[in-house]
Amino acid sequence: MTQPQSLTTSPGALLGRMVESASGLDASADRLRTIADALVSRPWRRDLLRAAPLGHALHPVLTDVPIGTWMSAMILDLSGDRMADASRRLVLVGNLASLPTALTGLAEYSGLDQQARRVGSAHAAANALALGLSTWSWIARRGGHHATGRVLTGAALATGGLGAFLGGHLSIAMKVGSVHPDAHGSVEEPTPSI
Repeated sequence: MTQPQSLTTSPGALLGRMVESASGLDASADRLRTIADALVSRPWRRDLLRAAPLGHALHPVLTDVPIGTWMSAMILDLSGDRMADASRRLVLVGNLASLPTALTGLAEYSGLDQQARRVGSAHAAANALALGLSTWSWIARRGGHHATGRVLTGAALATGGLGAFLGGHLSIAMKVGSVHPDAHGSVEEPTPSI
């Protein structure tokens, strides 16, 4: 019986560590940090984009919309052209949802250390490419080129999957993400009244 592969030697962990140590990403990471810092320079905007009232980052929640709608479009694509209009609409919804998702991610990017910025910049680049492919898919579908649109949606999902992996590495392995200080505090039991 073989033992499960250790997380420290898994291909995913190795990829995450490679990106963390890729100093070639520093220039783009620093440019992205300048944009992120400007975005959250006002406290009300920082709190809104980081969802302070929720107690933790909004970005991971929002990522479900583009990924979910693009995946739903791909599932409808299996029925051929019968669901072409619905697939096209789902691709558009995913594309539009990518914008607030990216803004909330950018708000999380501000204040990261250098290793996390490297991973964050690669995450952002993969997701920007996925959005570009998905936008191209929507344009192709709108022009009646449904087969091309299907291929482009598949490419967007594959690229977005890499972006999602890197986002997971940030949030799970590197423990990056805004959290309200009370979110991990112990909740006091109410004092019973007599």
